[in-house]
Amino acid sequence: MTKVALLKQDGSQAGDVELNDSVFGIEPNTHVLHEAVVMQRASQRQGTHAVKNRSAVRGGGAKPWRQKGTGRARQGSTRSPQWVGGGVVFGPTPRSYSYKLPKKVRRLALKSALSSKVKEENLIVLESISFDAPKTKEVVNMLSALNVNEKALLLTADKDEAVIRSANNLQTVNVLTVDEINVLDLLAHDKLIVTKDAAEKAGEVLA
Repeated sequence: MTKVALLKQDGSQAGDVELNDSVFGIEPNTHVLHEAVVMQRASQRQGTHAVKNRSAVRGGGAKPWRQKGTGRARQGSTRSPQWVGGGVVFGPTPRSYSYKLPKKVRRLALKSALSSKVKEENLIVLESISFDAPKTKEVVNMLSALNVNEKALLLTADKDEAVIRSANNLQTVNVLTVDEINVLDLLAHDKLIVTKDAAEKAGEVLA
């Protein structure tokens, strides 16, 4: 089992915690991590791009000049693609860029992301995260006590409105539950601060 220091909210030591080796102790697979990030970013694309083809461009109903006798090339419409103001050929149309990787690959990517945090010593396990009321200052004080100055992701076992609302005003802090965990957010944040319950739940779900 992977052993990590267990801390309190005030930064003091509360002992050690053992994490599931099959989730937090594997050799990170960088290729799978890359595939997962590309998939997530592709799924976030809106795909609302569009152009007008010759049937959608306004005008061009009349033949610009007669078919024969002018010495010029025959033309049927001023909205043909070769005309200025004409329709676009093979332009982008609205589409979805999303696709899915196999379930086992997605799970391996999550395990690799979590294991890389442990390997780089960017994982902090807390006994619990609890605030009496939603206050941004509570999160700031906690991060200060833990010596965290980088982008941080707080991972809880279940939704806690007080924690979510306390972190809302901080641009470098994000809060997720174990059910919402994803590779892109894990890699986008420098530090992963996870509660003991969340670490155990992640170990059970992903094992």
